[in-house]
Order: sequence, then structure tokens, then C-alpha cells
Amino acid sequence: MGTHDAQALQPVTLVRPARPAPGRWSVEAVQALLDLPFDDLLFQAQTVHRQHWPARDIELATLLSVKTGGCPENCGYCPQSAEFDTGVKAQKLMSVDEVRHAAQAAKDAGATRFCMGAAWRAPKDRDIEKVAELVRTVKDLGLQSCATLGMLQKHQAVALRDAGLDYYNHNLDTAPEYYRDIVDTRSYQDRLDTLAHVRAAGISVCCGGIVGMGEAPVHRAGLIAQLANLDPYPESVPINSLVRVPGTPLADAPPIDPLDFVRVIAVARITMPTARVRLSAGRQQLGEPVQALCFLAGANSIFYGDKLLVTGNPDADADRQLLHKLGYATRQVSIEQGEHA
Repeated sequence: MGTHDAQALQPVTLVRPARPAPGRWSVEAVQALLDLPFDDLLFQAQTVHRQHWPARDIELATLLSVKTGGCPENCGYCPQSAEFDTGVKAQKLMSVDEVRHAAQAAKDAGATRFCMGAAWRAPKDRDIEKVAELVRTVKDLGLQSCATLGMLQKHQAVALRDAGLDYYNHNLDTAPEYYRDIVDTRSYQDRLDTLAHVRAAGISVCCGGIVGMGEAPVHRAGLIAQLANLDPYPESVPINSLVRVPGTPLADAPPIDPLDFVRVIAVARITMPTARVRLSAGRQQLGEPVQALCFLAGANSIFYGDKLLVTGNPDADADRQLLHKLGYATRQVSIEQGEHA
């Protein structure tokens, strides 16, 4: 081997922004990760992923809203808001028998987790009583339970825990400084308070956000920093690419560059190594090559089925074909979910 060849094959030293003491991620440190060369970022993300998760293991999760539409919030991305004319009709909460039937069907199909979601701003105590009954129904079938119901008070989180609830989904959506551009019917602190109530009650947290809502790159860094600095960070982190629904204020938002979306997945994996990073809404518009890059970047869960609440999703056959082509194994988990995850 000549001198020139030896020089060409010298190892590359990666620049790895350190997590600042005393263990919190600054927005600047997260932004430094997002700004890494693409191959260096994916190499680091995959390295972290394999230190904490089996390679090529993808969790399959199925979503269903158990109470759709009529939400009084004005989240600019959401077709279930009563303020926007999106063609979504409000529906009442499903009955115990309907939920039992759906949960049994999910279990028969190999499900281990079942999540119920309702398009409420904040449930009333009588709503919590009804959902608690649904949780007990799901638990009686031997399934893990999950719910997403909007903002919770302390005693409501305790009531859900006492009913057997295992997981609660409540997304931060975006960075604090961009939040008011998306919704002004509740504050960012409202969301953080709900997450604190869930944690205090001993319920595991599912919490992520949405990119492609017109935010700047620094807002994406701010979202990841907020999530990673939760103590502890969420067990599940759904990352959504905005689905632009006609009738919503964000219907004409410019789409995020697909490679920038992959970067967000990678940085979520690096900053939250033991979380399930869930490749969530917007997969239909990403296509197979970008989804494959997301898996390489550390995503190890997808929402599975031909519909996500009221928006489209790749059909199950297409997902099975993609995962087969990639040589991935799957764990089937059914999450019948209702809040934007």
C-alpha cells in the first residue's frame, strides 16, 4: 500500500458535542448535533441506538380515537378542533362493550398495549370515571393500557393510575418560544404541569412533538432539549411530521426537508437513548427511502395501520413489505390512541 493510500484510510475523528453538566441539554448543544455532517450524525445515532436497543427491532403500534372531534382547543395542526372546518364530525366516547371488543381483537392480533384517546381539552371528573372503567376493561384482558385525554389534574392522574393505567400520552408539540404561534388556548406550562402530574402518579410518559409547522431549526432544537431535560425523559417519544390538513391554519405550511426530519429523529435518539423513538404522523409523505433513514437514525417504533386518527398512513401491507425488505424484526403493540401522536 502506497503512502497516499495509507493517508486516505486514516480514521475520522467525530465531533461529539458533550452533554453539559449537571446533565441538562442546552439548546445550543442540541443544535450542534443537528448541524453535524449527515453521515457523522447518523453514525453517532446508530451507535447510541445499538448500545441500548436490539438492532433491527421495530415496535408496531396501532392508533384509534375513542372520542373524535369537537375539541375546543385551537391547535393549528389539528383537524379535530371545533374551530376549524375540516369535515371531522364530533363523536361521543365509545362504550365499554365497544372498547372491550376492540381490545380483544387487538390482543388476538398479538397486541400487548392498548391506548385510548379522546379529543378533550381537559376531561371532567365524570369523564375520568368513564375512562377508568375502560382502563380496567383493558387490564382485565391482560393488556398494557395507555391513554391520551388532554390536560389532567393531580387527582385525575391518580384515579387513572389506580384504575391500572400504564402510559399517558401528552405532547409538547414544539419549543416554548414557538408554542404561541401554534396554539393560544392553553399555555406551555399547562402541558408541563400535566406531565408532572402523570409522573407524580407513577404513570409512564409518552411525549413528543411535531416538526414542519413553519418553525425555525432552533425551535426543533428547543423541542428536543425540552423533552430530553424532562426528569426523567419520556419512555416514548413520538416525532411527527406535520400532515397538512385542509381547513387548518397550517394547511399551507412549507413541508420540512425530509433529511432535516431524519436529523430530528437522530438527535432524539442521541439525547434520549433508552426512549422508544416513534416514527409517527407523516410517514405517508416520507416514502420508503426516508423511512429507512429514520430507522438508521434510531427510530424503533412506527404507528401501524392505514389511518392515524383522521389522517392517512401507509397501509399495513406496505409497512410489512418495507420492513421485510430492510430485514427488520417487529414487535406488534396495539395503541388505540387519540391525541396527535
